[in-house]
Amino acid sequence: MNVMRNIKSVLVTLCLAAAFSCSKPHVQDENLEVNRNNISGEWVLSLWNGSPLAEGTYFNMTLVRNDATFTITQNMDAFPESPREITGRFDLAADEVYGTVISGVYDHDAGFWSHDYAITRLTAKEMEWVAVDDEDFVQLFVRP
Repeated sequence: MNVMRNIKSVLVTLCLAAAFSCSKPHVQDENLEVNRNNISGEWVLSLWNGSPLAEGTYFNMTLVRNDATFTITQNMDAFPESPREITGRFDLAADEVYGTVISGVYDHDAGFWSHDYAITRLTAKEMEWVAVDDEDFVQLFVRP
């Protein structure tokens, strides 16, 4: 009788252990503080104005924290076989209404970005920008 009770106890323990090991809670990526260190690196534009990019179109951006520069390689306004490389500088500013806002200026007298963007979400894998002057203009960047 004791042997049967021990076997039952072992089986129940194994079943519970298996159940708990299989049911891991879904952990959402942790939001990061928006600063030059956390946004630094390579990003790929995944959504433009809330929609996926057209097939064959790409927009890759590298942000460099040390000197607050960026390099964009894209074919959105160029021939696919002749992508454009665009460089410039960016700035982060704290805003009471929008949170952290990123703005930029292009090199070679090309002027300022067409929008300043509130960085509304930043994780290790994703960064969401919303145009300050048009909240419907949303861009989602992902790490490659």
